[in-house]
Order: sequence, then C-alpha cells, then structure tokens
Amino acid sequence: MLGSSSYSHHHEHQQNQDQELHLQPDLTSPQPPPAGRELHYHQIPPPSSYLRQLLLTCARSISLSDFTTAHSIATVLSSNSSPSGDSSERLIHSFTKALSLRLPPSLSPTSFANTSSNNNDAILQSSYLTLNQITPFIRFTHLTATQAILEAIDQPHQDHIHILDFDIMHGVQWPPLMQAIADHHPPLTLRITAVGTDLNILRKTGDRLSKFAHSLGLRFRFFPLLLTNSSNETVDDVINHLSTVDRLPNETLVVNCVLYLHRMLVDRDKVVMLLKKIKSMNPRVVTLAEKEANHNNPLFVSRFEEALSYYSAVFESLEVTLPPNSRERMVVEQVWFGREIVDIVVAEGESRRERHERFVSWERMMKIAGFRNVALSPFAVSQAKLLLRLHYPCDGYNLEVANDCLFLGWNYRPLFSVSSWH
Repeated sequence: MLGSSSYSHHHEHQQNQDQELHLQPDLTSPQPPPAGRELHYHQIPPPSSYLRQLLLTCARSISLSDFTTAHSIATVLSSNSSPSGDSSERLIHSFTKALSLRLPPSLSPTSFANTSSNNNDAILQSSYLTLNQITPFIRFTHLTATQAILEAIDQPHQDHIHILDFDIMHGVQWPPLMQAIADHHPPLTLRITAVGTDLNILRKTGDRLSKFAHSLGLRFRFFPLLLTNSSNETVDDVINHLSTVDRLPNETLVVNCVLYLHRMLVDRDKVVMLLKKIKSMNPRVVTLAEKEANHNNPLFVSRFEEALSYYSAVFESLEVTLPPNSRERMVVEQVWFGREIVDIVVAEGESRRERHERFVSWERMMKIAGFRNVALSPFAVSQAKLLLRLHYPCDGYNLEVANDCLFLGWNYRPLFSVSSWH
C-alpha cells in the first residue's frame, strides 16, 4: 500500500530552510439601489444567504458596467464579511475582494484599497505546501494517480521507468512511488522529466528527490524541463518542448497531468493537439487529475455563479476539518484559493489561467486524442478511502466512482476527479 514516507519530514525540514513564510433587509431577492445612493444595512448582520444573493447582484451589475451600484453593494458586503469569520463570511470576503478588483480604482471599497498582493512566489509556494498538509485535495490526486501508475508499470520486462510530470511543484507525489520501486525485485531504474516554470524550484526538487533515492539505493535521474511562467506560453510552445524530451528505447513512459492541463484551455483544439502529441510518445499510462468545475465559461456571471458554488463547498470543508482561528486555513484560503478566485472572477480572455472544466469535457478530449479510459482498481479506491478515514475523519468528504473515474467531493458536491488513460 502507498503510504507516507520519511521523505515528508525531510521535505518539510528542507523546505523550511529553503523558504521562510515570509438593518433588517428585505429577505427576498435583493434589488440594486438607485444610482448614487449608498446602502446602509448595519443594524443587524444580514444572513449569509442574503449576502450571497447580494454577491450575485453585484456581479450582474458589473457585467452591465453599472459600477456605481456595484460599488454600493460591495461596500455592504465588505462590512459584513471577514477573512477570519465563519466559512460564509470568509467566502463572501474572498469574492467581494475579487469583485472589487473589477471596479474602477476610485470605486473600490476602502477595506480592499491597500490589500497587498498574494502573488509573491515564495508565499504561493509555502501556501501550496500548507494546502497539501491540511486538506485531502492534493494528497487524494497524488495518491490515486500514483497507484494507477504503479499498477500500469507492474509488468514483465519493464525495468526502466520514465515519468514525464507536468508541473511537478515540490515533487511531494513521488516518494511513495520511489519507495515501491526500490522494493521491487529485480530493482528498477527511474527517470523523471519534471516540467515547471521556476528553475530554482525545479533544481531544489531534483536535489531532494535525488537524495531520497540515494537513501533507498534507487537508481534515479532527474531532468528539469523549464517553461516560461507567462500567459504568453502557448500550447504550441509546450508541444515544442515535448519534442526535446529524451526517449530511450527500453524505457516505459508514464505521463502525469495533475491539476495542470486546464491552464491550456484557451484553445480546446490546441489542447487536443497536445494530447495527440502525448499519445504519439506511446506512454504506458497517462494520469489526469482536475477540479470538477466549469470555470471556463466565457460569460462572466455564469462563471462567477459556478465559482461561488464550488468554493462554497471548499470553504465549508475547511470549516469542519480545521479548528477555529486556524492560521493555516487562513493562509490557504486567502493566498492559494484567493489567487484562484481572483483569476476566475477578474481575468478575461487569454490572461485567465484557471480554466477548470468537468470530467465529461476531459473525457471527450482524451477520446478524440485516441486514448481509452482505464478503470481504477478497487485497491486504488480503497486507498483513497483509507486516506480520508485516517487523516480527515469527518462525514462530509465522500468518494464516488463513475465512468471509470474517481471523484472526491464534499457533501456529495464533486470537487476533484482522477482518471487513468492508455
């Protein structure tokens, strides 16, 4: 069974060295106030359902370029929400902050006027590691994808394994697999081509994994494949980079796409071309993990409503599974998820990166590219259940298998999907 390894403690220690953490309103559907008039609902805190309706009204006002009305509503929302309140208050705070960024600077609520950017890369990287520790989301995708890979390479005469990992980040997915490969008889060799946008992080990740491999006696090589961290990076550029990947005739290729491909969905046809390029490399297995949401709608209000529903479930899950006033939760919500929410709500056109689509869309694209879905094994499903039971023991999280794909949800609202392809 895949499990945690001593690498996680070593990685946290190494990471700490590498980076420092540096009114009683009408409860019916709300109507926007007349232009030029301010809302003053401060006598009694409005219920969260009313505030969510106000959020939607604010978004619709912005879509109509009625910024005066949107400003009035955003002022009410900002005074009735907080990054340290309950899950509804925190959710409303994050979305109000994002909406305020679509207003002219002179109309942005003063509570957000001097908000510092959370896009500092060191802070983002630290929040990613915190996300990996306090939620099952990253661990679920990694564990399930890794088990599918192990089962795919457990074949005769596959002694040399080559993993092409899109957006490896800190490499926290791979130590359990490395441990399993090191225990294999006869021993296997492992090579990882790691795709990323920060050469410094890629090198540190390679160093950590190499040291861990050495401690296992595992024959291991690590190759960084650097992409530019820019919205100008096109699918064509990624395809060209793949042409530079070294292939050895006796290697078994594995392609790992965890929470990455959605960024390419500016052009769906080009994504299919990328998938066809991957198919031409003849991988033994391709693992795909994505958020189960549709944040790629070109219509702003529809995209906003979907995001509000999705992150409502995410914030509620954090409310239940973490203690009150959790600093880690605030970091994850305000930095990692906050960045995603701002991108979905504020960015338009090609500058938007968070273009999540549901599994049914990915299933269609994978099949067009020539892949067929490989059912996840009962053992892979049981491991995901064990992960939740041991580390996140509450009634809210649930797993569902549908169309040979495994979904992780909160109160039966699917949040993430993992699937395996050949």
